Order: sequence, then structure tokens, then C-alpha cells
Amino acid sequence: MNLSENALTVLKARYLLKDEAGNIIETPEQMFGRVARTISSAEENYSGNLSFWEEKFFRIMTDLRFLPNSPALMNAGKEIGQLAACFVLPVDDSMEGIFNTLKYAALILQSGGGTGFSFSKLRPRADKVRSTGGVASGPVSFMKVYNSATEVIKQGGARRGANMGILRIDHPDILEFIKIKREEKELANFNISVAVTDAFMQALKNNGEYELVNPRTRKVSGRIKAKEIFNELIESAWRTGDPGIIFIDRINAANPTPHIGTIESTNPCGEQPLLPYEACVLGSLNISKYVKERKFHQNKSYAIDVNNFNWDVLQDDIKTAVRFLDNSIDVNKYPVPEIEEMHKGNRKIGIGVMGWADALILLGIPYDHKSALDFAGTVMKFIRDKAREASIELASQRGSFPNFKGSIYDQQGLPGIRNATTTTIAPTGTLSIIADCSSGIEPLFAIAYKRYALEMELTEINKYFLEIINKEGLYNETLMEKVKRTGSLKGIKEIPLKIKKLFKTAHEISPEKHIEMQARFQEFTDNAVSKTINMPHKAKKEDVARAFMLAYEKGCKGITIFRYGTAKKGTLMKFADTD
Repeated sequence: MNLSENALTVLKARYLLKDEAGNIIETPEQMFGRVARTISSAEENYSGNLSFWEEKFFRIMTDLRFLPNSPALMNAGKEIGQLAACFVLPVDDSMEGIFNTLKYAALILQSGGGTGFSFSKLRPRADKVRSTGGVASGPVSFMKVYNSATEVIKQGGARRGANMGILRIDHPDILEFIKIKREEKELANFNISVAVTDAFMQALKNNGEYELVNPRTRKVSGRIKAKEIFNELIESAWRTGDPGIIFIDRINAANPTPHIGTIESTNPCGEQPLLPYEACVLGSLNISKYVKERKFHQNKSYAIDVNNFNWDVLQDDIKTAVRFLDNSIDVNKYPVPEIEEMHKGNRKIGIGVMGWADALILLGIPYDHKSALDFAGTVMKFIRDKAREASIELASQRGSFPNFKGSIYDQQGLPGIRNATTTTIAPTGTLSIIADCSSGIEPLFAIAYKRYALEMELTEINKYFLEIINKEGLYNETLMEKVKRTGSLKGIKEIPLKIKKLFKTAHEISPEKHIEMQARFQEFTDNAVSKTINMPHKAKKEDVARAFMLAYEKGCKGITIFRYGTAKKGTLMKFADTD
């Protein structure tokens, strides 16, 4: 197993087991062995071959073809034993409900999970509180309480607390929510998103008004021009990157178990819509591992050679990944009983991808070329279809997920399926460092940069760029200094145009192409897609507005924009020559 220097740094800092004195007591191989052994132990429940699957799980991880979400790597085989990354908790409109949820959130965050909340059920600011005769302080005030609690929870020393806070666009306090993160220090431990309805989008297109609804009384409390709210939303997103948007009606249209409940929120990065008390285990396939021969810039027509992609190995790995994640549900130690009941009821898993930008480079195709967009759909359709086939096969051996009757699959006449969902595109932040590949479906952030992960600074120079300029006889220290200075190849005359096209960075790709890539993956993804729509600092508010509208038109389930140089926390990278 060949691990990069940065991968070893990250593993030593957060993943490898330590004794009470803080000394590392396992190697990376032993870590993967610990995970494989724990996950394969579920085979005992189904008369499976433990040693066979332990070896298979070990190989797929040590070859860096597939990695499960971080809590699985950190906690498998330990007393804490919590393996899921994504959770959603309900926030009910009572003091008891609000603080019970906060207690559950603390347990989840401590175990390495991330939590999403919808605050849409909370009565608005200045509404009546019958029990005390006073007035309500509103959703935003309680979000601040949750934020403060998260600040003091260090997730067992493994991961810092992460939350998603969501408010419906028709909540009377929506303006306060939209504006809250314009203040630099507010809700630093939250990503926030507005749950946008189809009714709002229709009013926006017609330049009309829409209704605000008091969640306590369920009565209309006012009407407001959609354009007025949209403009404030654009202003905040342009300034800070928050809030993002989720298209809540579209998400619920794809809810596989509507008879069990309505989806109100997502996990912290937005890729996993979940019912209240639901969890999901995620894992990602490193797509760059399935490219047979490196084409680099030899691919003059930018055509996809489907024979240069190892579909057979990918199919087998998808099948292994489905079994791995399904096993994870059985061996998981849940922090809250209600979550265990919901997760085992729907058995949601989410297989995604990382190394996408790397795969395109190896195939010799620019990220924003039509061939790359078409191939995205081809690859994700293959993953979705094979994941479902594997889940159906598992159901024939182990039974369907318990809430199958009444689900969309039951209504479609499917005899059974093991998992209510099988695909999710996660951001793969630290996982992609371990796998030494590009993150999620994102383009390269930069060719050379300093990356901040787990409170550490990691220097990265793209290995494929180094390989190609050495192959072409272009490498020299002067050239590398130019690349390090800006992080991109733009304006460097010594670099041929063909190579520049292949190594375009995130800010050189138009928002429209970013959104198109997200939409191509979303079409064949059960859950949602984590993708940042990068914009240069000079981007105008009109560009943000256009991006939001385009995401809706293209069928995305949500959108997050980030204008370079704005105040949003989580800007984890900067160029290599800066401090």
C-alpha cells in the first residue's frame, strides 16, 4: 500500500489508534484490518464467509479503490463503535423538544457524526408562548444555543463539530435567518440553507408574492414579494457563501419512504437528505483507479474511450461496497435508540465517488468539456444501476429493508431491495487526502497550494501535472515557482494550451459548467450531490442569482456557491507561496 506523505500525516493525526498517553499504536495496514474485521463480523448474522469478506474489504481499502466515511475508519472496533457520518434530528416546538435534540446532537457530534436540523417548526420571534404568557425568541436564537454547544464539543478529538441549519422559505423569520451569517462570528459551526419550495420559485418567476406561514398555528401570517426575499438571499450568498439552497419539494418527490415521514433537512454538507432521526453510512469509490491507460494530452479529440475504463473491476467493487455499507448498519453502535430504529428501518447507504477530476486528466479530457459531462452521466448511471442490483441481490439473501412495504419500490412492483437508497455524492475532504486523489466530483482547486485539514497545513502539488511536465521535458524550478505563485497555469507561456486545458482549476471553470456537472451526477444519484459552485472574487450578484436559477432548472436538489475571498469559514485551501 503506497500512502502519500499527506495521507500519513492525516492518518497519524486523527485516524490511527492511540494509547492513553497519545502514542500511536497501530499502522495504516492495521487500521484497515481493524475496519475490515469489524465490518465483516456482520456476516455471522447471515451465514456469510467471514474470512473471505474480511480479506475483500481489506483489499478494496488498502488499494485505495474505496473508503468508508471517516467515523468508520476512526471508530470501527473501538468501544464507541459509531460508524455513520450523517444524521438528521427533529427540532420540535417546545423547550423540552429543543433541548432533548441538543442532547442527542451532542452525543452524535462526540462520536464523529455530523448533524442536520430543520428549525422550521419553531414559532417565529415575538409569537405567543401560552405556558408562560411571554413571547417566543424565534428559531435563530436557538440556533445560537446549538452553535455554542457545538463549540465546546470536540467530537472525541476526532472531528470538529459540524451542523446544518435549515429554515423554510415560508417561515415568518426567514429574513433574519438569511441575514444572520453576514455577521462574521455568527453560527461559525453551522452551514445554513434555505428550504426553497416550488411555490416560491413559481412566485419568483412570475414576479409575484408568496405566503408566509406561522408553523404554530399553520395559518398565513403575511405575504411578501418573492423577489424581495430572493434578493436578500443573493446578497448573503454573494457576501459569505451562506446560505445555500435546498429544493425541498424536489427532495421529497424523491423520498423513497414517504409513508414513514417527510424530509425536512440534510446532513452538514447537503448531500444526504434524511428523515427525522435518520442516519446514513457513506463510502466513496476512487474513480481514477479504474482508468487503464494514461492518455494525458494524447487524446486530441477529447473523445471518451470506454474500453480504457475498467468497468468489470468497478462493477465488482460496487457490489463489495454495497455489502460493506449494509454490514456497517448491523455492527454500528448508535448513540440514540430512535436513530437505530430509523436507520435499521430504511437501511440507507450512500456510495459516491472521489478522484473524478483525476480520472478525467488521466483520460485526457478537460473537466468542462462536453465529453467529460457526458461521461459523468455514464459513470454515475453505471454506479447507480449496479448498486441497486447488488442491493436487490442482498435482499434476496437477507430480506428487504423493514419499511419496504409502502415504499416507492413496493409501488413499482419490485420484489425487494435491501437499502432505501444506495448512492450519494459526498465531498470526501480528508478521505481524498488518504486516497491521494481529487475530492468528490470537484475540479482541481489549484495545481499547487496549501490545504488546511484537521487544523493542519498540508502542501500539495498535483502529481499528474508533475508527471506530464517531466514527460514533456518542461520541468524546471523557474516554471514551478510561477505555478506556485498563482496555483494555476493561466498566463504561463511555457505551458502548451493542451496541458492548460487539461489542468483547469475550479475558478477557471464557469459556474454554468460547475452546475452542469452537478446536474449530470444528480440525475443518477438517489440522495443528493455535494458540490461547490466556485466563483471568482469579481463575480457579481447577478451571477449568483443566475446560478441559483440554473440549478433549479437543471434538476439539482440544492446548490452552494462560494465566491473566492469572501468570509465563509471552511475555505480550506490557499496557494502554496502564502502563509
